[in-house]
Amino acid sequence: MAATDVPFRILPALTDWNREFWTAGERGELRFWRCGPCGYYLHPPQPICPQCHGKDLAVESVSGRATLASFSVNHQAWMPGPDLPYVVAIVEIVEQPSVRLTTNLVNCAHDAIRIGMPVRVVFEHHADPGGDVWLPLFEPEASA
Repeated sequence: MAATDVPFRILPALTDWNREFWTAGERGELRFWRCGPCGYYLHPPQPICPQCHGKDLAVESVSGRATLASFSVNHQAWMPGPDLPYVVAIVEIVEQPSVRLTTNLVNCAHDAIRIGMPVRVVFEHHADPGGDVWLPLFEPEASA
């Protein structure tokens, strides 16, 4: 696969609830729904805040910084996709560690990966007839 090619991915169907999450990468932003009254980030999106039961929700950008909570190096080609081996990771956003994303860790030697390492979001663009999608992937912070 050429460096400019993106791997095959099963892409999400865009809805009013998830569109900002999947398309904000075009602007280099990672966005989540957030409760106005209590400030709790909701992911995945839902119509009522699970903390205060508020309905005053809006989409907000976060810093794009996270901490690596867990990972696995995948060596099995289950379907067309990223070149093997690749890293499946769970990251916690720094603004609210209870918001976790299952993603891929990229641009990192496998022997350098450590639980707790600081990471930052990068986006992988996929053109799609249902609407272009920017998948949030993560790489080590430059200072790590």
